[in-house]
Amino acid sequence: MTAGGGLGDGAEPGQGELGVLARTSLRDEAARLIRARIITGTLVAGELYSIGSIAAQLGVSVTPVREAILDLANEELVDVVRNRGFRIRTLTDEDLDAVVSIRSMLEVPAVRDLAAARPTHDLSELRALAKETEQSAAGGDMVAFIAHDHDLHLGLLAKAGNRYLVEIVGRLRNQTRLHGLQQMMGTPDLIDSAREHELLLDAVEAGDADRAERLMAQHIRHARGMWAGLADGTGSDSG
Repeated sequence: MTAGGGLGDGAEPGQGELGVLARTSLRDEAARLIRARIITGTLVAGELYSIGSIAAQLGVSVTPVREAILDLANEELVDVVRNRGFRIRTLTDEDLDAVVSIRSMLEVPAVRDLAAARPTHDLSELRALAKETEQSAAGGDMVAFIAHDHDLHLGLLAKAGNRYLVEIVGRLRNQTRLHGLQQMMGTPDLIDSAREHELLLDAVEAGDADRAERLMAQHIRHARGMWAGLADGTGSDSG
């Protein structure tokens, strides 16, 4: 069966479970789950997937999945293949290195400046996200971990009051590939990495610009280091 928008709805066997949707905004939830699987490599770059098979795995109709795929196409994560489905975009190592480099150029000085300004903003919501990120890491909930990490980083940048910075970094984060993350879920290394968020918030709140800068740079390196299945050579900054 072919539906509007040019996306194929046929199902094919052999695709892994994505998790079942339970919340009310099915379009957003479908996008969130599919995005997480793209970022972690569960959905393979270059492979063709049908809307019907993904919808069946998520336990929903094809409509919210089709809408989610169109959203992900706008984020440049997938290419729509007319009447057949969608294909995950392929990124080279050079692409991924460039993404992390640009993120470092934007996020590190922004967080340093935020700490230097000694913000009067209430950081309690971000601290709650930091705790949820750590709990997701410990509990092995990869989708929740990615979502909380994403919301925390963008929420912190939003405190700087530059919405363009938040939008640009958000799009860059969606281009990250963390193919080592699934194997790290529940491990001490990932839990320690998640705890860096609380240390970062401590540094920002204390006005320690040097430490905030160092922690943010270290944390971003994980995106091309251990979270990506590579050695990043960074140690935890706990002092």
